[in-house]
Amino acid sequence: MATESASTIFLRGLWKENPVLKLLLGLCPVLAVTSTAIDALGMGACTTFVLLSSNIVVSTLRGVIPARMRLPCFIVVIASFVTIVDLVMQGFFFELSKSLGLFIPLIVVNCVILGRAEAFASKNPIWKAAIDGFGMGLGFTATLLALGITREVLGNGTVFGVTLFGENFAPLIVMILPPGAFLTLGYMIGVKALIDRWLESRAVAPAAAERRAA
Repeated sequence: MATESASTIFLRGLWKENPVLKLLLGLCPVLAVTSTAIDALGMGACTTFVLLSSNIVVSTLRGVIPARMRLPCFIVVIASFVTIVDLVMQGFFFELSKSLGLFIPLIVVNCVILGRAEAFASKNPIWKAAIDGFGMGLGFTATLLALGITREVLGNGTVFGVTLFGENFAPLIVMILPPGAFLTLGYMIGVKALIDRWLESRAVAPAAAERRAA
């Protein structure tokens, strides 16, 4: 960990250890609020704020939190930022807040946030914890947004509420239903696995060629 660069930490959350496509964490909101792109983006932004803020605070207090009390303390920190997000959403983004409903308060129990607090922020300096939180949050948001755009386009023929096709467009209603969320996420996980395998093969090929030459 000590030798990791900022870019390595950031890219790990964005792609290599994407919390949804690789670690398969926080799938409840991923499947529940991605029927439209705006809901997906809103949930991703809220989660990223809480993840980044809680990582910073946990890293700051890591030397004073007793080991046996760390999880309750982490939950209190996370719940505090979720409360801030919930109040701001109700005050300034009321329609989006109504659409997301209980999934905003449920960010408290999102295992991505608690997992990063325990596995990374509590063991690393503030700057690393901040980069990790931002990278993981951005990876989470990008996945939700890709899922939301795909489902809205195929299921409604719109994106962010803007109509893309004419009156003859026949939407795939299943895409805005729960089975559509599972199917789309499954394909996305499969595509990421194929890309990772291809990247690994490209990385291994030069080394294998050198061994054969030797």
